[in-house]
Amino acid sequence: MPELPEVQTVLDTLHAQMGHARIRDVQVRWARIIHGDPQTFASLVCGRRIEDYARIGKYLCFDLGDVWWIAHLRMEGKFYLQQPSAPVDARHVHVIFQLEDGRELRYHDTRKFGRMYAYPKQGSLRECPCFARVGKDALDETLSADELYAHLHARRITLKQALLDQRIIAGIGNIYADEICFAAGLHPLTKAYRLRRKDAGTRIIADDQARRILNGAIRAGGTTIRSYTSSLGVDGRFQLQLKVHAKKGEPCPVCGSEIIKVQAGGRGTYYCAKCQKRR
Repeated sequence: MPELPEVQTVLDTLHAQMGHARIRDVQVRWARIIHGDPQTFASLVCGRRIEDYARIGKYLCFDLGDVWWIAHLRMEGKFYLQQPSAPVDARHVHVIFQLEDGRELRYHDTRKFGRMYAYPKQGSLRECPCFARVGKDALDETLSADELYAHLHARRITLKQALLDQRIIAGIGNIYADEICFAAGLHPLTKAYRLRRKDAGTRIIADDQARRILNGAIRAGGTTIRSYTSSLGVDGRFQLQLKVHAKKGEPCPVCGSEIIKVQAGGRGTYYCAKCQKRR
């Protein structure tokens, strides 16, 4: 699944390639991609120009003036910007946005898990209903060490599961949760409520480990591994900088101990037992 850096890379690339394009028409080929009525969605976005681009967690957000158009790629979603003459993958292209300049923005999703929303503006972007159960963005400067500690201390799940919980902090997925835990020297299977204030706050937030890793991944264009590859001509390079994720059996870059892989909440989890002591 694309995580915060990959979603930001997609957003930045769309911004560069589409700019302030106007949406002339929309073809919804798989209705379940759309939250709510597809015809209402189409009527809200058609004829409107993209005025600005934003992101919250793993959500792509497009400011259409008096409408917010929001997309979540989920597991396999991708956008392709193509000419109408390009062949359409009828099996996997589920929404086509026809732009005023003649190009088409095609939404491709092999598993059909992605979702799109359109809301008439009635307040801030954060007030849109799809964000009702979404926590602060991992790069939100207002996310404080004390706030994160309070969230984690109330949970009886592992630290890895807590970092993946989008209600606590939005945008972190499996790859970056492993890398953040390693950088902070925290064992991913430690119960969140057992973390000390300086563990939860100082190491992850105050020392900027999470933001440092996520911003570094954004600068590298994200992590292009497994199913996630760029569909817009940008290949991620952060996989070359990964310290523990997908490194089972390799030496720890700090101490040389073997990287271990276990399951945490059904997710493959990588760590160094020597550098990351369990509490």
